Amino acid sequence: MPLFITYASYSQSGVKGMVDSPSDRADAISGLLEKAGAKLVALYMTTGTNDLVLVSEASDGADTVALGMAVGSTGSLSNIETVRAWTSAEFVDIAKKAGGLVGSYTPPGS
Repeated sequence: MPLFITYASYSQSGVKGMVDSPSDRADAISGLLEKAGAKLVALYMTTGTNDLVLVSEASDGADTVALGMAVGSTGSLSNIETVRAWTSAEFVDIAKKAGGLVGSYTPPGS
């Protein structure tokens, strides 16, 4: 199943909720992922630009976008970004495909 990496930050209300009632969010997040047919691979709380990094498996990127929208609608997270991830070995086929397309595109104004 494809891997997705989600980056997000807690909003002010999300931080308040964590401070008022500290809890490990892994079970809640895992349950939501399972409801959408996805699986939690890893969850990390981080410092810097993002407060959390989530690695999940899902059959379709639309599932992960829907999950981000559902969570974002609560107002507890902001700056939610989900990207598709490939292993280095998987990416070789993508690079080969790109090589076959080189020269096939005509840039604007050319």
